[in-house]
Amino acid sequence: ADRVHTWDIHPDPAHVAATRRSVSEQLAAWGLDETAFVTELVVSELVTNAIRYGEPPIRLRLIRHTALICEVSDASSTSPHLRRAHAYDEGGRGLMLVAQLTQRWGSRQTDSGKTIWAEQPLPPAD
Repeated sequence: ADRVHTWDIHPDPAHVAATRRSVSEQLAAWGLDETAFVTELVVSELVTNAIRYGEPPIRLRLIRHTALICEVSDASSTSPHLRRAHAYDEGGRGLMLVAQLTQRWGSRQTDSGKTIWAEQPLPPAD
């Protein structure tokens, strides 16, 4: 239980900043401050995508295990896909950023929708 933290996400883009702050606080509590920048970007992209393209309820879960895993679940069964945005596109870079910043990422279907996850290495122990 002390290695997993879950948040229910209000499906409003205005709440994404508060979610990032909560994630940073949890990372600090785990002593993982140096992962905060990348983790905040990943959380921002995955939560924003769930709000825009998914369906409530939306849930964020951080798991501290052999890696740091960020999972965002929603009630839509539509799977995400990587696409290369053109220089003039307003969006379309989110999952590409997640793929480049993390060790690996993926999605899985669940009984109630889908979960998108991203995994990043833990910093070396001192």
